[in-house]
Amino acid sequence: MYNLSSDNTGDFTLLGIPGLERYHVWISLPFCFIYLMAVVGNSILLYLIAVEHSLHAPMFFFLSMLAMTDLILSTTCVPKTLTIFWLGPQKISFPGCLTQLFFLHYSFVLDSAILLAMAFDRYVAICSPLSYTSVLIPITIIKIIVGFSFRSFCVFVPCVFLVNRLPFCWTLIISHTYCEHIGVARLACADISINIWYGFCVPIMTVISDVILIAVSYFLILCAVFRLPSRDARLKALGTCGSHVCVILMFYIPAFFSILAHRFGHNVPRTFHIVFANLYVVVPPALNPIVYGVKTKQIQDKVIRLLFPQRSQ
Repeated sequence: MYNLSSDNTGDFTLLGIPGLERYHVWISLPFCFIYLMAVVGNSILLYLIAVEHSLHAPMFFFLSMLAMTDLILSTTCVPKTLTIFWLGPQKISFPGCLTQLFFLHYSFVLDSAILLAMAFDRYVAICSPLSYTSVLIPITIIKIIVGFSFRSFCVFVPCVFLVNRLPFCWTLIISHTYCEHIGVARLACADISINIWYGFCVPIMTVISDVILIAVSYFLILCAVFRLPSRDARLKALGTCGSHVCVILMFYIPAFFSILAHRFGHNVPRTFHIVFANLYVVVPPALNPIVYGVKTKQIQDKVIRLLFPQRSQ
């Protein structure tokens, strides 16, 4: 007989990166630095958007949501990962594992939804500039965020229940630095076909639908931009989309590479999968504030004024 996971009081053990245990301390140094960059960068971004009245616009509201989601994504995984790197394998309770699993995947799908909302913002700003303030009013923005947050919640809550129903009668050792849906499900001594199909198809189709809608938005944006009479006007319009396009590429290209490599790259070493998965939860959150700080003059000016008040005078 085996115990159902819901009745199991045992803890999971997170091993870290198998095969690289002797290098954990050295690996932790860049991870810690990049994580601090993510926390500081996104916190500064949130602070500036909150206190600067000139940044109280729809685009920057969506950007603040992206910053908060990035903080959730990285903070869900990285502190536990650093503890493993510094102190060795760590235990995590079953409820703690489910909580980490949920927030990891929830923030990923919510990030994708926020990027779609930002694409819609750019579409309205460029294709219908005269109606921008009447379309993206505060109540509309709140409805968009609430709707996307609820959608992300509904997509991944079933994953929690699908894992919770599984019996774990063998090993509770996870060869990873954090709990993720399929990795935990594979430890069960039961059929996990539903977990595999739901975990792969539903979230992927949700994200793919976001990508398609983003692509349609930018196709319409490009059509509108190339109809502008002057070259300067075209460059200015494209410049407002530059930072968003960079963030989209940083988010989706590694995500789809990781998903496809995990699903079909059977010859790819597991160590690579784990290292790449750890990089994914910390590098984009660290780079997003930098991209917007460099490419958005409004944010760039506010950051200089905040960090170097004497220079800005």
